[in-house]
Amino acid sequence: MRWLWLSALVVVIDQVTKTLASNLLNLYEAVPVLPGLNLTLMHNTGAAFSFLSEEGGWQRWFFAAIALVVSTLLVLWLRRLPAAQRWLHIAIALVIGGAIGNVWDRVVLGYVVDFIDVYAGRWHWPAFNVADSAITVGAVMLLRDAFRHPEPERQ
Repeated sequence: MRWLWLSALVVVIDQVTKTLASNLLNLYEAVPVLPGLNLTLMHNTGAAFSFLSEEGGWQRWFFAAIALVVSTLLVLWLRRLPAAQRWLHIAIALVIGGAIGNVWDRVVLGYVVDFIDVYAGRWHWPAFNVADSAITVGAVMLLRDAFRHPEPERQ
């Protein structure tokens, strides 16, 4: 449980950056930062890649509930992990922090604030935020661990 500080740090950084983006950027107006990177404020009422964003509002509570259930299960998993499995602790803490950061937006605002716009030429990756990045990094870490340490075959 001592790794939950990392989850809390992710939530704080996520919320601070979203607040800055909301206060300093105009909705849908791209601000170039580097070649291939803009800051573009967007409001996502759906899930990843704006999945179900055009629905009537029920998805807000649906995605928030899923994130809370998954976060609860991840906290339970975290509690049971041996202290020596630091890699897994970090991965799970990142996913929890990212999930809570986006749940906060859904519950308080009704949408998730996205502002990082990565692109190549005319192709743009869907906008994302710090919470999304933490979830992605944590998930990749979990996958790496799963393939690096496969479960022994049961006899």
